[in-house]
Amino acid sequence: MSGLTAPQATASLSSWLTYLEKLHTSAIDLGLDRVLAVAQHAQLTKPAERVITVAGTNGKGSTCAILEAILLDAGYSVGVYSSPHLVRYNERVRINGQELADHEHSQAFAYIDQCRGETSLSLFEFGTLAALHLFKQHQVDVAILEVGLGGRLDATNIVEHDVAVITSLAVDHVDWLGDDIEVIGYEKAGIFRSDKPAICGQPNPPSTVPAHADDIGAHLYQVGYQFSYEHHGDSWSWHCGAFDLQQLPLPSLPLPNAATALMALGTAELNISDENIAAGLAKASLPGRMERVAETPLVIMDVAHNPHSANYFATQMELLKKRENKARIHAVVAMLHDKDIASTIAEMKGIVDVWYPASLKGPRAAKAEEIIEHLPHATAGFSTPEQAFDAALTQAEEDDVVIVFGSFYTVGQISSHLVTTQE
Repeated sequence: MSGLTAPQATASLSSWLTYLEKLHTSAIDLGLDRVLAVAQHAQLTKPAERVITVAGTNGKGSTCAILEAILLDAGYSVGVYSSPHLVRYNERVRINGQELADHEHSQAFAYIDQCRGETSLSLFEFGTLAALHLFKQHQVDVAILEVGLGGRLDATNIVEHDVAVITSLAVDHVDWLGDDIEVIGYEKAGIFRSDKPAICGQPNPPSTVPAHADDIGAHLYQVGYQFSYEHHGDSWSWHCGAFDLQQLPLPSLPLPNAATALMALGTAELNISDENIAAGLAKASLPGRMERVAETPLVIMDVAHNPHSANYFATQMELLKKRENKARIHAVVAMLHDKDIASTIAEMKGIVDVWYPASLKGPRAAKAEEIIEHLPHATAGFSTPEQAFDAALTQAEEDDVVIVFGSFYTVGQISSHLVTTQE
């Protein structure tokens, strides 16, 4: 059909990824008919006894990581599928907290390639099916699926999941989902299932979310109504009806996501103790989310790439600056041009003292000049995030902070750069 020859099951992961990128005409191809047909043929629509699917504009990865940490502490075997990756494709699938070797991914791709026959699949669809196959192979007790884009038409929505989660709702991916928050709410709520728990961690969501839950008979658990949480200095509490958790440890990941994860677990009919919850919250972490990668000067990386996530990042950095008595904040930023650059930068202006805008590469990449247009004062641009980062390190004093944000690509490139320079 495509004129391409598939690699062998024993071929390298990089050769498989190259093949899959060329196989389908569109990187993003919303719709479930093709991928569902292959999933049904391969018997992948129920990859584990319990499946939790997580959608949302921001906070999906953090929520998945918190779910994973608590479930692992409770003794469950857990598979997590997430995207995009920062540095290596292997990051997209974790089994019991560990990435898999290249050859396991290659073998899974070969299996899906055999199962699909003449059906064309995008790289994301291929990756989703391969992850489901790996979960079945490893016989995980719980599969946690992070939605790639939207929800209703995302490849992960072919699965018969037991709990559906929406972490947050904001305008993003305008080219694919539009800028109408009611439409976005409907797309995310498309993962809800009749007579199954549907968790919404977005306060006051668009009306399409509860309306869709009502239409299909999903059991909606809405933050501020069915569950709530409070921050108490160095601890927090969580409440759902008569159920009350006090003196919980503060996670390194956003508290709203932790509260949403607890509600998801509360409806999942799994055996989890208060001790498992406390231990999991203390251990949960995720690369590229408020990640401290150096101390003198302090370097923090975050994948914040839209106004909603930038607002949270700015708030956390302001608190950190006061708590740790830091002087200036140097910001390395590179973004994709289809993101809301102006509003994202506007959220960060109040905390950043020195800017280092950089260009990314690729068809969706924004040039440094596009970012400079929205900065509060004239500044020089850099051709790569690595050059911008090196300049920031050179200019930063010991009591300053260097932050890196704007895109998964930006954080991924700096992660690789740090490994290279430390070798």
